[in-house]
Amino acid sequence: MENRTDLSNQEVEKVIKDFIKDYFVFRQNLKNENVVENIDEQQLKKVKTMTIPKRGRSLEEVTKEMNESIYKYGYNVNHPRYFGFIPGPSSTLSLLGDVMTSAYNRHAGSWTTFPAGCHIENELIQWLCQQANYPKSASGVFVSGGSMANMTALTIARDTILKEDQWHKGVAYVSNQTHSSVAKGLRIIGIGNSRIRKIETDKNFCMNVDQLEEMIKKDKENGLIPFVIIASAGTTNTGSIDDFEKISKLCQKYHMWMHADGAFGASVLLSKKHKDLLKGIEKADSISWDGHKWLFQTYACGIVLVKEKRQMLKSFSVHPEYLQDLEMDETYFNPWDMSMELTRPARGLKLWLTLQVMGSDAISDAIDHGFEIADIAEKQLQKCKDIEFISHSHMGIVNFRFSPENYSNEEKDKINHEISMRIVNSGYAGVFTTQLQGKTVLRICSLHPETTKEDIVKTISKLEMYYREIMK
Repeated sequence: MENRTDLSNQEVEKVIKDFIKDYFVFRQNLKNENVVENIDEQQLKKVKTMTIPKRGRSLEEVTKEMNESIYKYGYNVNHPRYFGFIPGPSSTLSLLGDVMTSAYNRHAGSWTTFPAGCHIENELIQWLCQQANYPKSASGVFVSGGSMANMTALTIARDTILKEDQWHKGVAYVSNQTHSSVAKGLRIIGIGNSRIRKIETDKNFCMNVDQLEEMIKKDKENGLIPFVIIASAGTTNTGSIDDFEKISKLCQKYHMWMHADGAFGASVLLSKKHKDLLKGIEKADSISWDGHKWLFQTYACGIVLVKEKRQMLKSFSVHPEYLQDLEMDETYFNPWDMSMELTRPARGLKLWLTLQVMGSDAISDAIDHGFEIADIAEKQLQKCKDIEFISHSHMGIVNFRFSPENYSNEEKDKINHEISMRIVNSGYAGVFTTQLQGKTVLRICSLHPETTKEDIVKTISKLEMYYREIMK
């Protein structure tokens, strides 16, 4: 064992080059790898014995151990047949941008510390605002992901609509399909579960606006203050989109903030074919958006857009004495004055690099491909025996289940859960279950631009095969 404080840049450079070479070989052969690599008890036991050594170890030894014992296991979201949750397939262009950002390690909290980087992020934010048909007064900031984007927007909503001595009366409204990160964010900013109203959804899994207004009226009559409605721009389960027009009218009527949770769905704003699905989103006061979902970025690349940038400053701008030298005039705003983070990386530069190299047309085509693959999946499923569709192909998502006659709902739930377990354990595809209408259903979310028709046909063929085996 030796003291590793004398590790040279040349040694690190060699290991980095070897890693990159090996990684791209792995990436090239990704379709031949398992979608899910489960860790067995023996390997997990080995990982649990790892501790921090008193003296340093060989760099080659440590990186080999990390590749083989740590990074190897888990869900491979870059795999073209990973259809679970909202996949996060990342472009190798984003990987390069991420490496560059990490390598230079710029502090991107202020314009003074990283002027060109902050300018590029600002330009990208303005371009994204334009895609959402936001006014020139809009702005935003890159954050870690949808959870932080939602909480950032909800904090601004609280501070804009409620006075500080009214926070305990504030009420927020979500649907039963709203992502769980919203409720978590609301609790963190002081809006407890007793003041979060969950609205039912219609047959298309969209928020019931009539019930929403009734709840708002009831809360006002009880002396509470309705302050925010969270509309979904593509729910995680079904890709459903709430009625922005109707919800906006309610917000205007009752002096409320409208937030659009577009973690994965907002990317459709960059699609030439499908952008109209999000018509009305420009009426939202804020939008959350994840680049690491349907814009093919590495984690973490979240975005929050706000229609009036001054409202962001009201919530987050502080001016401690030790930062006075870094203050800018009103032409520019430091990112740390527009979000919770002081120290932050330039998360937007990898997206900038991706868009510069690919161009927006290619991004549009890649997003459209997700719609097309889900359509293919539905057509293929229609050929299968005993298929029940719970939600049809929409926003790259289709929900279905095998539903044999004369079986109880509970029995059907077990059948579909078992089908999911078998295909995941096979390593061929990641098809998981969710709960809709009180049923356990199978769900395919096809966002990967490299997923082929053959991938879908074989995946569904395997699902059908497992169904036949279970029914024997």
